[in-house]
Amino acid sequence: MSVKVYIDGREGTTGLKIYERLGAREDIELLYIPDEYRKDPVARKEYINGSDITFLCLPDAAAREAVAMAGDKVRIIDASTAHRVSPGWAYGFPELGARFRENIASGNRIAVPGCHASGFIALVYPLVKLGFMSPDFSVCATSLTGYSGGGKKMIAAYEGERGTEYDAPRMYGIGQTHKHLPEMRAVCGLDRAPVFVPIVSDYYSGMEVILPLDLACLKGVASADELRGIYKEFYAGAGLVKVKDAGAEGASGGGFAAANKLSGRDDMEIYVAGSDERAVAYALFDNLGKGASGAAVQNLNIMLGLDEKKGLITE
Repeated sequence: MSVKVYIDGREGTTGLKIYERLGAREDIELLYIPDEYRKDPVARKEYINGSDITFLCLPDAAAREAVAMAGDKVRIIDASTAHRVSPGWAYGFPELGARFRENIASGNRIAVPGCHASGFIALVYPLVKLGFMSPDFSVCATSLTGYSGGGKKMIAAYEGERGTEYDAPRMYGIGQTHKHLPEMRAVCGLDRAPVFVPIVSDYYSGMEVILPLDLACLKGVASADELRGIYKEFYAGAGLVKVKDAGAEGASGGGFAAANKLSGRDDMEIYVAGSDERAVAYALFDNLGKGASGAAVQNLNIMLGLDEKKGLITE
């Protein structure tokens, strides 16, 4: 018997990518709301409650409205920021440990991690969890993303007539109020939010989250090789997160690490490069894949007791 799935916000970037991953699956019956009723609250409520699982690919306010419409029997996977630190919601990053995976499998309210937050948490959470980084550590991180991360409005700005400022990487979130900061802090167990610098650049998709570390400030980590070993042990057997043996040379070659290396894919690669004193840990993935729709479908698969990679692109 197929599972009835409704995508509320199918016309957005994330919704379209989820649709692409589910459209050909015989175990999924996608419910389609007529275009003229897409924003009609009565029709949306009917489709949400007529589904087994509903994806929310909406602005935060609309996502909260949709959850208020949903009965207890429908399971929700929310790709917005609205519920990522809300009580009663499972955080949809199963590679962080058995508790996360079990909460996804048994839950009926799942929050998909933010794109920047996915890379940041993949790098910071293991260090705090295992005691190598104290909760009061002053964390700084940078994240480079393709312009599709900004949704349809930003895509149109980059692909239409534009000023020369779009030719160069552009820092944003300069006021240190980026919407992913609350989940970065809460999930990692940090005493305060990190100093976080997101940058958007002139390419369509792909993301690189960078965590620079003075190893003297960590507990019991003597080299970049030891740091890589910590990540390899933590993510051993993880479905969509792989720690690579090589440092910077292995990411793109020639000592460069390109942020679009995993564009079009739904997995994540973690690299560590550096010396006995300083290291850079960085995560490469697609902001539309493991950073959004790929993670959402991975959560769906886990909720249904299926192979978590079903319908996903990992090579």
